[in-house]
Amino acid sequence: MTLRIDAHQHFWHLARGDYGWLTPELKPLFRSFGPEDLGPLLEKAGMQGTVLVQAAPTVAETDYMLGIADSTEFVKGVVGWCDFEAADAVDEIDRLARHPLLKGMRPMIQDIADVDWMLKPELDAAFRALIAHDLAFDALTHPRHLPNLLHLAERYPELRIVVDHGSKPAIRDRAFDDWARDMARIASRTQAYCKLSGLVTEAGPEWTVDDLRPYTDHLLDCFGAGRLIFGSDWPVCTLASSYQRWVDAAETLMQACGAGERIAVFGGNAVGFYRLKV
Repeated sequence: MTLRIDAHQHFWHLARGDYGWLTPELKPLFRSFGPEDLGPLLEKAGMQGTVLVQAAPTVAETDYMLGIADSTEFVKGVVGWCDFEAADAVDEIDRLARHPLLKGMRPMIQDIADVDWMLKPELDAAFRALIAHDLAFDALTHPRHLPNLLHLAERYPELRIVVDHGSKPAIRDRAFDDWARDMARIASRTQAYCKLSGLVTEAGPEWTVDDLRPYTDHLLDCFGAGRLIFGSDWPVCTLASSYQRWVDAAETLMQACGAGERIAVFGGNAVGFYRLKV
């Protein structure tokens, strides 16, 4: 039986001090979150495993997450961070990749002012190191980054890419056409996957399933059930939704899929894409 996998969740410990984006204004999030908080939510939702994703742009946080993964049975993989521009980027990726639970890397592209950053030639060695180690590349992008992400995917066809959070469409503003066009191009011209995650935060706390449906239907039409991966984006999702409400909504939004397709979206695709040992 394929496990149900939440392929995008976070933990953080405020005392570590490297979460620059995490400020007291984000009151629901401005505390530490660990496995003891998520475990009961996973059990209630019938999730047997997760992929733990970086939340700070430091290698120290990646080591911290790998330590959690070593001691937490439900964490099946980690997506970490390193400075792709650093002189020792390849050495750092080589070191981190020795840990069997490191499954991918994620620069925080959404926070980088230069929209062309991902195409800088100085990053070539880091991208080639990901390919050499068969590590995934989590693309944390906004819609404005999608044309460059397409160029990146075509430049490195062997790079396994997943678009986090559907590239964060501005659902609360009903922005759709440009995002939809660019996501369709990525889906048709590359082998990239896409995460069914983070959408409730982009829709805002008053969201309904009908608000999300045009976006999830488009992702399903473009990527198919074979390249969509469910994730919660917990605890960030709690800005707009409880864990269970998002799981229930995602299952409703995928009801048009066959039983096998739903198994893929809610677990099988994550296992295959991230090379999870389950």
